[in-house]
Amino acid sequence: MTTDDVLAEVGPRLRRIRKARGATLAVLSETTGISVSTLSRLESGLRKPSLELLLPIARAHQVPLDELVGAPPVGDPRVRAKPLVRDGRTFWPLTRQPGGLQAFKVLEPRRSKEPDLRTHEGYEWLYVLSGRLRLVLGQHDVVLGSGEAAEFDTRVPHWFGSTGEGPVEFLSLFGPQGERMHVKARPSKA
Repeated sequence: MTTDDVLAEVGPRLRRIRKARGATLAVLSETTGISVSTLSRLESGLRKPSLELLLPIARAHQVPLDELVGAPPVGDPRVRAKPLVRDGRTFWPLTRQPGGLQAFKVLEPRRSKEPDLRTHEGYEWLYVLSGRLRLVLGQHDVVLGSGEAAEFDTRVPHWFGSTGEGPVEFLSLFGPQGERMHVKARPSKA
């Protein structure tokens, strides 16, 4: 549907809405401050609708502007990410733009795997949703439980995966070098 088609349907829609509410052009004119002749020309399609005219009409009828112009329904807001399986891990991408900060939900199956430390440019932030995640970072070998987070420069040799006790589900945010995530916490009251 072209813009001209959408605009051509506004006039008849305005008339239907006004009549359904039992309002006359004179009453609508008093409510909106728009002249009866302008309202009549809008409804008959002899005048193109503008935002300055449609906003007061929408307010008078107590309807969203979308209803006056016949805007298409808003699409489903849910992210329908297709999972990727790589080296036994399942990744759900949560961001769509290439480059910049990337977010993934990751499911690591229960398995015992020898850490294979890697380095690369960037910065990573991990948040454990369920299970236990083993993180080897330089000289540190730590286990993160549900609700715990870690952040690190990926130029430091690192590896993370299942502890072997069960599967682990976590969020991974990865960004270019220098792009960092920070979790702010309130100071505890003593």
